[in-house]
Order: sequence, then C-alpha cells, then structure tokens
Amino acid sequence: MQRRLAAIMLTDIVGYSRLIGLDEEGTIARQKAHHEEVLAPKIAAHGGRIVNTTGDGLLVEFPSVVAAVKCAVEVQTELAERDTDLHEDRRIHYRIGINLGDIVIDGDDIMGDGVNIAARLEGLSMPGGICISGPVHDQLSGKLDAVFEDAGEQTVKNILRPVRVWRWRSDQAERGSQTFAEASTLPDRPSIAVLPFANMSGDPEQEYFADGMTEDIITELSRFEDLFVVSRTTSFAYKGQPLDTKEIARELGVHFVLEGSVRKSGQRVRITAQLVNGQDGSHVWAERYDGALEDVFDLQEQVTSQMVGSVWPQITEAELERTRHGKNAFGPAHELAWKAQAELWSAHLNRDPEKCERAITMALDAVEMDPRCSVAYQTICHGYAMDSLFRWGANPSLAADHAQEWAMKFLHQFPNSYMAYSSLGLARVMKKQFQDAMRDFQHAHQLNPNDSNVLRWWAWCEASAGELKIAKEHAHMAIRLSPRDPRIHIAYLALAMTAFIERDDAEFEECLLKARFLTREEPGFKLVETLAFDQGIQRLAAFSGMGME
Repeated sequence: MQRRLAAIMLTDIVGYSRLIGLDEEGTIARQKAHHEEVLAPKIAAHGGRIVNTTGDGLLVEFPSVVAAVKCAVEVQTELAERDTDLHEDRRIHYRIGINLGDIVIDGDDIMGDGVNIAARLEGLSMPGGICISGPVHDQLSGKLDAVFEDAGEQTVKNILRPVRVWRWRSDQAERGSQTFAEASTLPDRPSIAVLPFANMSGDPEQEYFADGMTEDIITELSRFEDLFVVSRTTSFAYKGQPLDTKEIARELGVHFVLEGSVRKSGQRVRITAQLVNGQDGSHVWAERYDGALEDVFDLQEQVTSQMVGSVWPQITEAELERTRHGKNAFGPAHELAWKAQAELWSAHLNRDPEKCERAITMALDAVEMDPRCSVAYQTICHGYAMDSLFRWGANPSLAADHAQEWAMKFLHQFPNSYMAYSSLGLARVMKKQFQDAMRDFQHAHQLNPNDSNVLRWWAWCEASAGELKIAKEHAHMAIRLSPRDPRIHIAYLALAMTAFIERDDAEFEECLLKARFLTREEPGFKLVETLAFDQGIQRLAAFSGMGME
C-alpha cells in the first residue's frame, strides 16, 4: 500500500439537482463550459491532476498547498463573474474544500482520511467560497494575499478529532453567495430533500440499514410526479454535517426537509421521521415506527411505504394552507393551479358548486398559461368529476364527459403520469365504466404504489363493480398507507359499500361512522350525509349500481 502527503481539493456544485430540475440542458451545458474554460485550465496551470469526477464535482491532487489554494481562489473569482446574464436562481455556484493530508494510492485513484477531510471541508464551504484545513492555512503564511477567516474547530463525520476550518470569500463570491441565498427560488412544484437517517444505535451494521432507508425513501418519493426530490448524491453530501434544516433547505432551494433516525435495541428497531418546513423550521409531521429485525428487508419496505404514503398528503396540505394565506412560492401558472386546487377542496368541504366552478375556471386559465402544468389538469378532471358526483349543474352526465375528455388531454401531455391514469379512472367511475376504470387505477398504482388516493378510489370503483374482496384489500391498504390523510374517508366509504352489499349491518354502520367522524373534523362537510345519511342508504346503493331488493 503506497502512501504520500498531498494537497487535496474537492469541488461541488451547490443545489445541482435543483438546477437540473429547473433547466437540465442549460445546466449541463454551463457546467461543461465551466469545466473546459475555467476549472481544467486553471488546475493544469497550477500543476494539479484531476483524479476523479463525481457528476457535479471534482477530486484534484496538487503538488503543493500554495498551488491548490491559488487555483481555488482564481477559479472562484473567475466563476463569480460568469453567467451574469442569467437569473441568479439558474447560475452555478461551486463549493471548494482543500486539505493537506496523508493519502493512499490505488492505481490512478487516491483515498484515505486526507481525502475524507477535504470532502467534509467542501461541505462546510459557502456557495462561491473555499474552506481549508488548519494544516493548509499553516503553509500559506506570507505566500498568498487571500484572507481566510477562522471558523474554529468543527466536528465532522467519521473523523475522530475536530478539524480546524478557515473560510475564504472574495467580494464577488460573497455577493454571489448572498444573492444566491436571497434568490434561491423554489421549483414550480413542492420540493423536498431527504437527509441521511442518523444511526443512533452505536452499531456500525445499522449504518447500512439507515442509509438503505434513506435511499428507498428518496426513490419512492420520486414517484410522486408533482414533487421535486433532491437526488441521493446531493442529500448524502450532508451526512454527518452540523447544518440545520433551514440552512440545508436554503442551500438546496427546497421547501421541505425530511430527517430521521434509526435506533436498535436487541432485535427491535425504532425509526423516527420528521417533516420540516425549510422556510421557517416548523414541524409539519412526525411519526415513529417500531418493528422486528427478523427480516430486515421486509421491515425496510414496509416502513418506507408507510412513511412515503404519509409524507405526500402532509406536503399537499401544507402547500394548500400556504396558498390559503396568500403566500406565493411558484411561477404564475403553477401558483394559480394550486389556488384552484385549494378552491376545489373548499368546494368539496362545503358542498359548494360555485366554488367548484371557480376552481375549474382557474385551472383552465393555468393550463392556458402553461400546458405542462399537471396540477391544473388534475384539478380540472376532479372538478368535473365532483360536478358529476354531486349532480351539480344542469347536466351531470356532460360533466363526466368533460372529466374524461380532460383526463385524456392530461394523459396526452404526460403519457407516463400515474395521476393522469388515476384521473381517467375517476372519470370512468362517474360514467359507470367500472371495468375500464379498474384498469386505469391498476396502471396508476403500478406507476406509483405509494399514493393512497389511487388506492381509495380504486377500492370505491371495485366495490361499485361488485369486486368486494379486492375492494376491501385496497381500501385497507390506503388506510395503512396514509391514516391521517383528510381524504381517507373515501376508503371507509368503499368499505361501507362492501359491507352494505354483503348485508353486514354492523360493519356498514362502523365504517360510515368512521368516515363521518373524519369528515366532521371539517365544519360544513357533507359528503357522507349526501351518500348515506341525508338521503338514506338507497343513495349509496344506487351509486354502487347494485340497487335495492
């Protein structure tokens, strides 16, 4: 095993996943230009060697500390003056970390604590700035004009002793960093970063379990097409970092942060998770999951599914609440679409056809502004379906036709959208085309098995078609996935329908009471009464298509 002392520099693009989400082609083109016109020439001019690339970062070895720091300062100074014609939220900012330490040689690659500390320093750097270790700073005395500020000793992940950190920011970089912080606008959809779950067990083997949980949650949340999810690579860059959730949300340009921990005791494990509003640090949702480690993969899959199924409804409700208070976060079309969705939910709660009509009109305007605004399509489809369900307007059948027409437009714009298939299924339920609707819901579920909204309407459809066994299974799955979702009453109504058809009076009454209790949490909401209480169980039976004997 060969070792040597070396100056190690690591670079990383701040908020790379957010930038890719905003403008993939433009970001990649600018990144390539930065590499070919600034980074690679400067590194070569100072005798550096690019050891490895990590997608949005570089690992570089230099023959001297002074050469490494000179290169970093020149790179950051020149990059701060580039792309000034772009809006700040689309400009690329880099973080750089430099360490002097012992490295292990592995062919053309290098590794060891010297590299690990450089990576931690890079993570502590501000956008457009540089962080160096104490040994690097000691070597610079009188050899460089650049001024570094003492950031004190920092405890970093997997390094036994604290690391002395020094920070550099040029005037340009400082201005760029401040502007970035101020202008790091959110994507035009809800956004989240899932931080690596902390291993609280003191058992190194649980590190793999905690990391696996985080990776699975990121993967499954990414199935929600209206949710922007920061990539695994970017999220894991924060592993072991002392930054708080508000700081991370600001750096990544996301609205929400999901954090959690894993704690083992014997063969039992406890997993906790918290969903935090990254704008003000408030907790949106928290949950605890307990399980046995007899089959670790089954436990991981089960907890991931339940967690993901709960997080999306909480994010949706938080965004709707933000919209109700007049706080804008998205572009004009998407903001209008979310306002339309809030109006539609209010129409649903208050059984108000005028609100429903306003919601549809607002969503139609949003589609006119941006034909790729999926939230608007969802609102239009569900608004017309609501018109049909409640028999609002002069021609409920025509409303169901409109729902189907817009669902097909939705599917044309987004051929792989699970929400488009779910919207089409709902429209076909309103038209009593149950077999076609069941196929639509099945396709939607295959694309995203974690959305309880798909499962509960699928259960309703199956109960309406007389497929009682599978209807009960899907309704219970929906309830397990998202027990706190304010719309979960639909699953209980599906169970009530199956119980009614099976003449199980006790189950029928219990499920209706649960649905009624859930909906009564919202004043004025009358869906259960419409379907069962106000007009009697004949209304429920008639909607199921089964009739009364």
